[in-house]
Amino acid sequence: MDGPSAQARSTLGLSITLVVLFVGGLSVGALVALRRGSAEATPASSATEPTLNLTGGSPPTSPVSAPTRPSTPATDQSQGSVSSARLTPIAAAARRVAPSVVSIRTTRTVTAPRTLFDEFFQRGGRSRTVPGLGSGFAIDADGTILTNQHVIRDADSIVVIDEEGRLLSAELIGSDEFTDLAVVKVERGVIPPAPLGTSSDLFVGEPAIAIGNPSGFQLENTEATVTTGVISGVGRDIRGSGDEVLYADMIQTDAAINPGNSGGPLVNADGEVVGVNSSIFSRSGGSEGLGFAIPMDRARRVAAELVEFGRVRRPWVGFDVIRRSTGDMFGVAVIERVVEDSPGEAAGLRPGDVVVSANGKRVNHELDWEVALEEAGVNSVVQVEYRRGGRLLTSSLQVEEVPSERAQPVEVLAGLRLATVTPQIAQERGFSLEFGAWIVDIDGRTANITGLRQNDVIFGINANEVQTAEDAADLFRYYGEQRGGSRVRANVARGARRGVIPFYIGGQR
Repeated sequence: MDGPSAQARSTLGLSITLVVLFVGGLSVGALVALRRGSAEATPASSATEPTLNLTGGSPPTSPVSAPTRPSTPATDQSQGSVSSARLTPIAAAARRVAPSVVSIRTTRTVTAPRTLFDEFFQRGGRSRTVPGLGSGFAIDADGTILTNQHVIRDADSIVVIDEEGRLLSAELIGSDEFTDLAVVKVERGVIPPAPLGTSSDLFVGEPAIAIGNPSGFQLENTEATVTTGVISGVGRDIRGSGDEVLYADMIQTDAAINPGNSGGPLVNADGEVVGVNSSIFSRSGGSEGLGFAIPMDRARRVAAELVEFGRVRRPWVGFDVIRRSTGDMFGVAVIERVVEDSPGEAAGLRPGDVVVSANGKRVNHELDWEVALEEAGVNSVVQVEYRRGGRLLTSSLQVEEVPSERAQPVEVLAGLRLATVTPQIAQERGFSLEFGAWIVDIDGRTANITGLRQNDVIFGINANEVQTAEDAADLFRYYGEQRGGSRVRANVARGARRGVIPFYIGGQR
């Protein structure tokens, strides 16, 4: 059911990379994407108007209210006459966390592309309701449930089912595609919180327990099930066939993560949650001993941001880090450029400096650096150790929120919002231009009419240079107010490519 939506291809032409990675064993997807690929195309709007006018299993049953029970942490159940040989540390740990684990069932509406018959009868594409399944676990006594973003993506309804089979209506608090995490909320005091541990001290070979509900829609059981294994690796970075990063700094485990386990907890032998089960690498679609979980320390920070802000604030320091191979090293992290008026410039960092560590943690390449910033978070200070020539230096680096979040978009056409490109935004977004009007958002109908796409940068309109979003707004307004409308030619940068896209605005054509 999941997989990031791919943007429709334009006249400039964009390549799309497909990867074979199974999210929770259910479908193809790319999750912790520092450089995002695309997997599943979203049907484009079929509007045919040639002009644009100016303007400034089965689904779950209905939930029922559940009775309130004391909001105490999950504890070991009474074992009666069970022998110590049977009650292993793994069994005790599983029993400690299992009451906090829930099933999550969703429904979403999928609309098929319009056919020739739909066009002839002037009707929309046919829609159908698609059920989805995943797992989650309570992280506090207030009914806060942590799960994967791909579990609840595009959901019209979300229902949480506890171990006793009670159906609880859930409200989406926030989700983050970048980290593949989401927070939903249910009634307070119904589901006991899981004991949360840390992922900072995990080591290869220690026991690992994956808990979730892998029943799919074939089984009706609501109790969580358990698979066991070991921590196979930490800090794992996985690249796809197109060299895009699909996973960064993940926990690898051979504890089976089966269909429906996505969003469930990965637990250590002390009965503490150390990760959020997310995905598997598989050629067959089943578990092959290559499962990945999001570290709990990252999940805690993301959950806190989603609860407080409804989104995750992205960190920015104003310089790029690239991997450079040397004669005796697999690679080092080199600062490529430092943008003006940025935290990097204020900290005295320069192009060519080699980053050695961040907050005491070794940095070997650009992914280590990105992870260090994500872990530190916005408004934090990172102690950066770096080499310049033969000297080893240290600077305090203030982490800010990405400039694009501070930009003020303007709506210039119906469904088209632009923001001014600055050197800071160009560095953050990887734009080839440091000026122009950046398309922050564009709806499907406007994209079909104009051929423009989200993240395009408009730098000219009808041979007039566009330096800012306001320049584009003025020019679109001028040409749109001409009698009968006007044909415009927009100079557009899309990634490293540049081209001209013609379209009409204003009166009907």
